[in-house]
Amino acid sequence: MTFLDHLERYLGRLAIPGLIRYVAAFTGLVYLLGWAQPDYLSYLVLSPERVMQGEVWRLLTWIFVPGQGYGSLGPLFMAIALMFFWFMGDVVEGAWGTFRLNAFYFTGVVACTTAAMLLPGAETGLGANTYLNLSLILAVGTLAPNVQVLFLFVIPLKMKWLAWISAALYLLVMLVSAPAVQAAILISIANYLLFFGPGFLRGRALAHQNAVRRARFEAASAPAETLHRCEICGRTEVSNPHLDFRVRADGHEYCEEHLPK
Repeated sequence: MTFLDHLERYLGRLAIPGLIRYVAAFTGLVYLLGWAQPDYLSYLVLSPERVMQGEVWRLLTWIFVPGQGYGSLGPLFMAIALMFFWFMGDVVEGAWGTFRLNAFYFTGVVACTTAAMLLPGAETGLGANTYLNLSLILAVGTLAPNVQVLFLFVIPLKMKWLAWISAALYLLVMLVSAPAVQAAILISIANYLLFFGPGFLRGRALAHQNAVRRARFEAASAPAETLHRCEICGRTEVSNPHLDFRVRADGHEYCEEHLPK
């Protein structure tokens, strides 16, 4: 029984069924409120200075604040993004169960909040939840790699390739960002590394062990090299150590039972 199994045994009743659906719904609501009154979002974003001044609700409300580019692309794009977010949550919850999805997502929330509070210059404000939500893509790409979606409603794309594209974007942003932002990105996907890293390492170790066992088996089953082989019966000093072998004038070797007269 793993550590998560122990936690689920005692805390499983606290898990929220359909957690990502609630996050998507509240994000949609915040988007509509921000669309009607843009200044409203400034009261919800993650701001370490404001949190230290007593506005502690920001430690949670930043989860529901859409990214900076969502508003410029309009309500239709936002609706599509939230539907996809909803879909990914259902896939992960179906594969893992309610408790593990809750543990995965809230681990990411705690990691992102900690990074923002402790690292000056880390990404906060609008879009602070972008990397947290993208970690779900990596989770779906690992748990259900062959699930297919229509990218841009036209291109059929498996989730494993979408996960690889997301990972490449992570790397690209890190290469051009300040050290604080790089650290924030790494910490924001700590939930993925924590939940999938040990399994990946175990898989690699198991594959190495299987390769070693296969090599040993092939070495043991390979025919041994021999010095003597009877031209008639094919017996050797390995298969029949008690036999004597002689080479005749014809250049062939025979065991003592089949020596030509």
